[in-house]
Amino acid sequence: MTKIPSASRQNSSASPRLEVPLDHFAKKGSVVSPSQENAPENGVVGNVGAQSTLGTNTIEDDFRFDKYLKARWDKAAEEGITLREIGVTFKDLRAIGLGAALKYQNTIFSALNPLHFISHVRSILHPPVKNILEGFEGTIRPGEMLLVLGQPGSGCSTFLKTLANERGGFHAVEGEISYDGISPEVMEEHYRGDTGYSPEEDIHFPTLTVRQTLGVSTAARAPRMRIEGQSRQQYIHNIVDILGIVFGLTHTFNTKVGDEHIRGVSGGEKKRVSIAEMMSTRVRVACWDNSTRGLDASTALEFTTALRIATDIAKVTTIVTIYQASESIYRLFDKVAVLDAGRMSYFGPAERARDYFMNMGYEPAYRQTTADFLVSVTDPTSRVVRQGYEAHVPRTPGEFAAFFKKCDLGKANAADVQQQLYNIRRDEQIATYRTSAHAEHAKRQRKKSPHTISLYLQLGLLIKRRVQIIRGDMTPRAILAFNFIWQALIMGSIFFQLPVATSAYFSRGGVLFFSILFSALTSMSEIPALYVQRPIVARHQRAALYHPFVDALALTIVDMPISLTILLVFDIIIYFMTRLQRHPSNFFIYVLFTFLSSLTMKAFYRGMAASFAKASEAQAISGLGTLVLVIYTGYTIPRPTMIGALKWITYLNPITYAFESLIANEFHGLDGKCSSLIPSGPGYENVNIANQVCSTLGSVSGSDTVNGDQFIYANFGYKYSHVWRNLGILLLFWFAFLLWFLYQTERGGNTSSGGGTQLIFKRGTSLPKTESKDEEEHDRTIMDNTIGRQAAADTRHDPKTVLCSSKSVFSWHHLTYEIQLSRGNYRRLLDDVSGYVVPGKLTALLGESGAGKTTLLNALAERQTTGVLTGDRFINGGPLPADFAAQTGYCQQLDIHLETTSVREALRFSAVLRQPATVSRAEKYTYVEEVIRMCEMESYAEAIVGVPREGLNVEQRKRLTIGVELAAKPQLLLFLDEPTSGLSSQNAWAIMKLLRSLTDHGQAILCTIHQPSSELFHFFDRLLLLRKGGQTCYFGELGPNSNQLLHYFESNGARKCEDWENPAECMHILDVIGAGATARSSIDWHAAWRKSPRCREMRQQLDDIIKRSEGSAPAAKTQKKPPVFPAPVGFQLTELLRRAYQNYFRDAMYLASKLAVNIFAGEYRLFIGFTFFNTKHNYQGVQNSIFACFMGVVVGSFHSNMLQVPFIRLRQLYEDRERQSKMYHWIPLVTASMLVEIPFNIIGSTIFFFCWYWTIGWPSEPDRAGFQYFVYGVIYPLYYTTLSQAVASVSPTAEIGGLIFGALFSITVLGVLQPYHQLINFWHWLYHLSPFTYLIEALAGNGFGGIALQCSDPEFVTLTPPSGRSCGDFMFKFIQANGGYLVDGASMSSCRFCPVDSADKYLSTLNIYFRLRWRDVGFLFAYILFNMSMIYFGMYMFRVRTWNPFRLIASRLRRATPK
Repeated sequence: MTKIPSASRQNSSASPRLEVPLDHFAKKGSVVSPSQENAPENGVVGNVGAQSTLGTNTIEDDFRFDKYLKARWDKAAEEGITLREIGVTFKDLRAIGLGAALKYQNTIFSALNPLHFISHVRSILHPPVKNILEGFEGTIRPGEMLLVLGQPGSGCSTFLKTLANERGGFHAVEGEISYDGISPEVMEEHYRGDTGYSPEEDIHFPTLTVRQTLGVSTAARAPRMRIEGQSRQQYIHNIVDILGIVFGLTHTFNTKVGDEHIRGVSGGEKKRVSIAEMMSTRVRVACWDNSTRGLDASTALEFTTALRIATDIAKVTTIVTIYQASESIYRLFDKVAVLDAGRMSYFGPAERARDYFMNMGYEPAYRQTTADFLVSVTDPTSRVVRQGYEAHVPRTPGEFAAFFKKCDLGKANAADVQQQLYNIRRDEQIATYRTSAHAEHAKRQRKKSPHTISLYLQLGLLIKRRVQIIRGDMTPRAILAFNFIWQALIMGSIFFQLPVATSAYFSRGGVLFFSILFSALTSMSEIPALYVQRPIVARHQRAALYHPFVDALALTIVDMPISLTILLVFDIIIYFMTRLQRHPSNFFIYVLFTFLSSLTMKAFYRGMAASFAKASEAQAISGLGTLVLVIYTGYTIPRPTMIGALKWITYLNPITYAFESLIANEFHGLDGKCSSLIPSGPGYENVNIANQVCSTLGSVSGSDTVNGDQFIYANFGYKYSHVWRNLGILLLFWFAFLLWFLYQTERGGNTSSGGGTQLIFKRGTSLPKTESKDEEEHDRTIMDNTIGRQAAADTRHDPKTVLCSSKSVFSWHHLTYEIQLSRGNYRRLLDDVSGYVVPGKLTALLGESGAGKTTLLNALAERQTTGVLTGDRFINGGPLPADFAAQTGYCQQLDIHLETTSVREALRFSAVLRQPATVSRAEKYTYVEEVIRMCEMESYAEAIVGVPREGLNVEQRKRLTIGVELAAKPQLLLFLDEPTSGLSSQNAWAIMKLLRSLTDHGQAILCTIHQPSSELFHFFDRLLLLRKGGQTCYFGELGPNSNQLLHYFESNGARKCEDWENPAECMHILDVIGAGATARSSIDWHAAWRKSPRCREMRQQLDDIIKRSEGSAPAAKTQKKPPVFPAPVGFQLTELLRRAYQNYFRDAMYLASKLAVNIFAGEYRLFIGFTFFNTKHNYQGVQNSIFACFMGVVVGSFHSNMLQVPFIRLRQLYEDRERQSKMYHWIPLVTASMLVEIPFNIIGSTIFFFCWYWTIGWPSEPDRAGFQYFVYGVIYPLYYTTLSQAVASVSPTAEIGGLIFGALFSITVLGVLQPYHQLINFWHWLYHLSPFTYLIEALAGNGFGGIALQCSDPEFVTLTPPSGRSCGDFMFKFIQANGGYLVDGASMSSCRFCPVDSADKYLSTLNIYFRLRWRDVGFLFAYILFNMSMIYFGMYMFRVRTWNPFRLIASRLRRATPK
């Protein structure tokens, strides 16, 4: 065995040091030009800032980070700036998490089970807890680096969080933790920003550039005392520049960070942004959680080296967990902690850890890195016990922890902890620390505050950031502005040029009602965006960058001028198109109240978003509240006609006060010409006005005009004198909602979570038993492998008996791939790449980040959808078969699976749809069981995939991804994209062991890989090495111990690889090609490869493959063309329906939300029913019933927005993974997605109907009630289901789908807010085209058609008959022609007349007829069929053919733009 030399450093309790080569960055980093190297340098990435010395003359290739940092630190000390340092000591540390390790999956049936509800309440009152960490003790001093090692689930992240003082999400953290004498409570309250935790996930504002992202964190922690009196802006600029150079980010400074929807920097660059962001905050205790994930080996080493330099010079206390740490990285650490199932197996010097475990009795594998060896000791399936030690070595976590405490290293560690906890210089250190922290605070900042800058500076910084966020992506604002303008034009034209007459009084109210509601309720769309930014703000709060409430206030301030601008355009269009009162005072009061109501409702919805943990909860509650606010605004049902028990709601509704002010402002001083005098018409031509009266409420007998103030008082109970009172009330509402928003934002800023991953099992299966401690120890003893037993275990499941051995050679020739950039430019991602994969050989595809590894894999697997690909791909020298995708397996880098399916179900679904139809289902299921055993997934075969922290862990998901592809029995080859990325070393080894066994039994495999250890690298047979630009640097055999690879590079000028080094790491292969964030290479390895004999040999081998195929190619033409999809379409539909129903029943959140809407909407129906309870058979009653129908239709919009989410989610799964695998056709997917929704929506509408119909007081006759149920309970659910899915089929996201659906839904106002006869001629066609015209006509006409009406007292008009004539005689001809009735026809002085005596007469004015109800049903069915066809058409045009009209228009504009 070759022993790896230990790092040359001395470890002492006082000041451990590492001799980091000072020329490390000179060789491969970025550095200052010679003219600046000796100049006064004033920047630091540690505790003080710097004056800018970086400009156009900066030469990054000459930068020396170590010298730069040392010079800054010395300069700060010279100027008397106190530099603080702090370590962390812990004893008897115990972290307790919430939740059991195993649980059953929630389904809709379990959610409705009363017993389950009781157990849920019990779990809330007495939550199950578990120990995550137990019995930890140790100390890390300033200037020391601790490496934390352990398998996933061992507690590494929890350990880092507790040391970083992040305790949110844990049930309890017990034991003693001391930050050099400062308690965790004091650190949290006063010095929170000095402890930092960098999570594994990289979440940033996607529309900010890299420079802007780093600028915020740097500015928020910029100290007041800066060397040489530099300005604040100089400090920020310098620190950002230095971090960009150190981490190779300068070329990305003006690039957006991006996310899955917005194109930005690469994954590796985003990880470096996260690292740089935390370093810019100058933390004193820095905890890095697997921060090398996604980085290539060279960049990972550069990052760790930078940490080493900063730790040594700035005396930072650094704690890092790395899953796959190379030997070069390991040697940079002072101490190492080995964790095993929440227990500490080792804590001490890193250089002694290997010998410690070897002396214990464990044996490292050949060329196994120290980190891998330490982790393997904690894995019973991977560790190797030395012969003769089988009966003596510890095996369980408890035994390892006890063994360590008893040994000399454990005792020394305990003594060191004791010394640190009771240091006699504690008070002096604390005073120095406090002085340094206070000196950094801004002048106006409280000295005891954990934040460095004042509230004023925070607000200015965050206002600037909010503007940058908006400018980074103007699309949402542009869509919002377009939506406002579009709706204003539509409404303005619908109510175009209203006359100053009583016929337009109702329409004026409709305009004002829409104006205030649309501007106010559009704010609800902001809820999802607030949840997207919540984890970012929470992380910044933990880092003490700023208060979350200040960010909320900045959002409000920045949004106000934007909202005012958009709303002003909206108001101008509507106000002047509809011809509202054209007086300056009226117009500005109109703008004032629409703007203030918009601000108030925005604050309300933001407060709702800040008060709930999940967006779905906030949206559900906000949506239901919105419906209540709409009904009780005072327009759909005027306040005088409300029942007393619910009238109080209007006093709590801010929109009510705004609406009253708008109505009073518009009608004040308005005298409308009467449009309908009673009596008038034939026989009344010469009647004096004194004997006539206007039919409008508020009219006065003998007047041909109706005063607006009297009209609004008679109809709504409104007064103009309330306008300014309402302004004060509305301001109070806005201020109260704003305070609520700010308070909840600050209170809910901490979203930390803890407790590890829970494995969730399908109901109906038995959970794996949780053994007692003794049983666990016994089982783990049995599981341990000696060298001989491990070899025997490797053959337990022989893939040869399961897999189809491939005999085909897959080759590619001169592949070049280019993508189009802006302005017609192209970027080449692959440059003349050639190679081949043969059966029985495991081929590695290696290269730095951005070298084109995934791009090449996608090109070979025919998964590229954009760009221009040239070159050839062959199978045995011939063309690819039509079913090439079905005969290959592709394991993506992301493990994409349906969350609600179990492991076994996912494998079976792949097998039944991808294996040939000639194979029986029983045979496919039997094969699936073999795959489960081969992939060692027996223990969690019935576990649900779930989501992070509640479902499969990273390794289990990766095994499932491989298993899903193996279940298809790929005949040709298997592609894998970084199958070990993000895994621990042992999990990565297990995955590679599986791939090796597949290869040994005839499977052809091409696999990309990041950071391969020596152990992993030796699993491969061949290597294709790429550098940036997709250029080949090597292709060929590796040879035993990689000797062929090493000989090639060493013979071409590379240095010799030492025996203990890993040839795949940055110190050799990636190093020599210039990989890494800042690395350079003096040799052009691509040119060297093209000139090498090995390249000529490879090309000859490719030519031979084609020549050998020439004789067999004609025979292939006679073979029958295989089907594209192995399973027939009908079988695909059956399986997809089975999966869809299973998904719905198991998606408890979705069905519970749908059920909640049903229940609350049912109560809402009762609410509507009691709001319009027992509607009177009078004029107002008919009008109220129409609004009751309208509000019932509005409920469908909530269901529609909700059901777009699962449709798009299943479609996304199809597009991301299942389409490329030719698993099934898109038509069965669309059909299944549509059919699965219909039963649930019909059931929901049925619940609505029974809560709604009879409470309103509609007819109880069977034909009326049955028709109403048929239309609303069956037809309407079919309509809104198909309409919403038609919208979803063309929408890339649910948010855009919601906007499109809202625009289509807005046409419901036609005929409701504006009667048909008052529409301008232009809109008549849309009125007849709108399906809601026929829906409202069917519902309202059926409800009130043929019913006699009786006027209420306010609806009677009183007139005086001519002298000497009775009321009956005077009104006889009018009543014969127009209907109505008199109370006392014999009266000679005062006639009380009811203008309407039949509902049909009133409904006819709205173009609603009872006799046409069955015609309306036919039209609605026609619309449903049209919607169905649009689902398939939209899916084909926008998702299958990927036709994008917006992209087409943009490309045409670019062509037309002169260059």
